[in-house]
Amino acid sequence: MDATRPFTETRASGVQLHITSLPGGRLGQPARDFVDWLVEAGQSVWQVLPVSIPDKHRSPYKSPSAFAASPALLEHPQAPVSEQELQDFAAREAYWVDSWTSFGGDLADQVRFDREWSALRDYAHERGIRILGDVPIYVAPDAADERAWPQFFRNDAVAGCPPDAYAATGQLWGNPLYRWDVLREDGYTWWVERLRRTFALFDLVRVDHFRGFAAYWAIPAGDDTALNGRWEPGPGREVFDAAIAALGPLPVLAEDLGDIDQPVIDLRKALGFPGMAVLQFAFEPAYQYNAHDPENHEPNQVVYTGTHDNDTVCGWWWDLPDHRRQLAREACRRAGVGADVDAEPSWGFIELALRGPCGLSMMQAQDVLALGSSARMNAPGIEGGWSWQMEPGALTSAHAARLRALTEATGRLATPRSR
Repeated sequence: MDATRPFTETRASGVQLHITSLPGGRLGQPARDFVDWLVEAGQSVWQVLPVSIPDKHRSPYKSPSAFAASPALLEHPQAPVSEQELQDFAAREAYWVDSWTSFGGDLADQVRFDREWSALRDYAHERGIRILGDVPIYVAPDAADERAWPQFFRNDAVAGCPPDAYAATGQLWGNPLYRWDVLREDGYTWWVERLRRTFALFDLVRVDHFRGFAAYWAIPAGDDTALNGRWEPGPGREVFDAAIAALGPLPVLAEDLGDIDQPVIDLRKALGFPGMAVLQFAFEPAYQYNAHDPENHEPNQVVYTGTHDNDTVCGWWWDLPDHRRQLAREACRRAGVGADVDAEPSWGFIELALRGPCGLSMMQAQDVLALGSSARMNAPGIEGGWSWQMEPGALTSAHAARLRALTEATGRLATPRSR
């Protein structure tokens, strides 16, 4: 499998389902079963959230290490690890292992994770499935990375984002911000090594909060909300140029959602990274350009029915104002969607995404299952979430057959791969 193949070279589709949302919430047979279901459904991409260690609220986007994987995902957390395996892993991952063990992390858990993850990834590759991972832009405060490399992080301001559709007072994430000037002087080595580790785990990578590389929202340390933040310039393409020089072509998807301006668009296009279109952000009155509207989609985009930060399509549709529903119905009609979007909103939007021009079309497993808001993964700015888990056997052969038929009809069917 060519992991450097661009996202949008051919028409393809896939399903987002994090490891913790599998039955049992771990690696092992449920993960392999899901790969088999993807093959049955004619899909070629499995998207997961970060496999990093989550914080106390179960969020994998505020991990105590930018490099270490979560032992909570292990099928066999007590499996024996040899001294030779420990030495080999420490040599291979020499840049960061001391930062993690000094923080109290268990290196044997990382060996176990690499062992189990490599087996799953091989299983997926043999069946023609690529794994799309996720790299958070920030790390947790006062954790392994900030303690090991304090010179790379600021103490006067923290991360977040300005008021938006998710939160009226903005989002106060509280992650430490980078000292990009110091990272530049070091050749962006920390970021290069972080991406090296990430691409050792995944075939394709979504870079979270890509707009932060153009400019980021800096909130004064100690503030209770994000309202007093301000935009400050990011490093631009220098980080990615350094990574490309060290690692070669980067199969990166830019998460370009939120408060996006022209410099963010220019940066993404200059790097050649595809951006994201989310159908739940479409169908607003046409007084301004909306990149999420189906009529504005482009081949060099990845279209989503919704992301882990959105409601499920059914939950979203049931709360949608009438004027937006009507615009959505018209979009489905123009695209030739066969499903009745009022009766089956999730399948209507799955078909709409598949029929569009974007090179890669992604849907949440919750939307394939036509679940409501109780199956939502996360609500940004609100504590809780991250705990939805699929029931055993929920994804059936009937679901696979329906999705496969739509995938084939829209020219996205995965090419069978011989075992």
